[in-house]
Amino acid sequence: MAKIKLRNSMSRKVEDFVPIDPHNIRLYLCGPTVYDRAHLGNARPAIVFDVLYRLLCHEYGEDHVTYVRNFTDVDDKINAKARETGRSIAEITEETIGWYHEDMDALGILRPTHEPRATEYIDQMIAMIEGLIEKGHAYAAEGHVLFSVASYPAYGRLSGRSVDDMIAGARVEVAPYKRDAMDFVLWKPSDADTPGWDSPWGYGRPGWHIECSAMSHELLGAHFDIHGGGNDLMFPHHENEIAQSCCAHEGAGFANIWLHNEMLQVEGKKMSKSLGNFFTVRDLLDQGVPGEVIRYVMLMTHYSKPMDWTEAKVREVKVVMRKIATLLANDELNHPLNALIKTPPPQEVVDVLSNDLNTSEALTLISRYLRQLSVVNLAGALNFLGFNLGSILEKYHPSETAVSQGRYGVGIESIAHGDTGSSHQRELSQIAEKLFKLRKVAIQTKDFSTLDALKSALTDAGVEVRMTKEGVELIRTARFDPAKLEGLL
Repeated sequence: MAKIKLRNSMSRKVEDFVPIDPHNIRLYLCGPTVYDRAHLGNARPAIVFDVLYRLLCHEYGEDHVTYVRNFTDVDDKINAKARETGRSIAEITEETIGWYHEDMDALGILRPTHEPRATEYIDQMIAMIEGLIEKGHAYAAEGHVLFSVASYPAYGRLSGRSVDDMIAGARVEVAPYKRDAMDFVLWKPSDADTPGWDSPWGYGRPGWHIECSAMSHELLGAHFDIHGGGNDLMFPHHENEIAQSCCAHEGAGFANIWLHNEMLQVEGKKMSKSLGNFFTVRDLLDQGVPGEVIRYVMLMTHYSKPMDWTEAKVREVKVVMRKIATLLANDELNHPLNALIKTPPPQEVVDVLSNDLNTSEALTLISRYLRQLSVVNLAGALNFLGFNLGSILEKYHPSETAVSQGRYGVGIESIAHGDTGSSHQRELSQIAEKLFKLRKVAIQTKDFSTLDALKSALTDAGVEVRMTKEGVELIRTARFDPAKLEGLL
């Protein structure tokens, strides 16, 4: 068994991972607030923890690892979107969770063991808040319940900042019902138009931080192995989680290791809507950047370092994918795909990932296997890192035929491997033009249902869809069935 080492944000050191119970490894990742599409930065912690989950399952066995990633489905951002759109909160959150699953599936991310929704654990939150009040760590005031930061002397240990520094550097809500500026909300009142639940303090809803404390306790216990997320959550969210959880379950310890990934940039700049460099995962998928490419680019940088998303990296990885597909296709007779997808990872790949999830070094090994034409090692490494060999072959096999629809509606067909033409070229070009127009409408209206339905029908017909700002590319795969194109225009 490989010795796993992880960078613990609490100690600021790379430490040996020593499980509390090797037959019951438990990890928790703070998941998304479900009011809109997951942006590219949201994908990074999901990918990091996916690699960690795969490593732990490999070393300890799938039946001995419990992975929890929550959905925050009660939040003021969700309430605001409901008011703006006139749609129900349940409809918005259900739709957004569906989008999240689709996008994470496209990135090769395994579903966690549990995906709790905050609204399913309100009773547990109320019970935890009641316990904190009884122990003198929280107080009720004007329909609110607040955690008393002064009651927990270790507050600030995770972020390494003093309370005075945190007050100076944070946007602290000033409210007359607070005993101290740093006290944070555990429960707050709701009006008639805002979702709420009955509680000992009146009709209201939970604060953000108490959600994860209650859900992690219910599903993993008061003391578990690993808790993580993006380092933007370190303060105040994770700092507040630690305070309320340790005070609610004295002596339990909460999480042994805190794992945080650094933030993402785009072309060297912070991702921002104002800079025009803000992307959702779906934006990239629709622009023709396959999930395998997004995942590979993300893994090129160690999780503890800032990651820079660039077009140059995307182009580089697409070349790598084509090389992988070519090697797998040429070797099909020696190593059939159905055998390769079951190939275990080389031990050296397990070893580098065990060294604080060194994914960049694992990709260096993949490059070496590719140069050496070592198909079995290549397949085992790709499987372990979460890449779908069949999908890579289908998308990047050199015998594909592509039909593109340019910005001005000009249909172009590129013919490969001696194919002299296609009776379906005109039909596919017209469909590409239709897709291009539908995408523009969908972006304006935020309604992607018609576009997604057509893409789904094309996939069923054996046609892969790649979309960019400049145009649409339709790829006829080996499963191409022209009969299924009928009725798509």
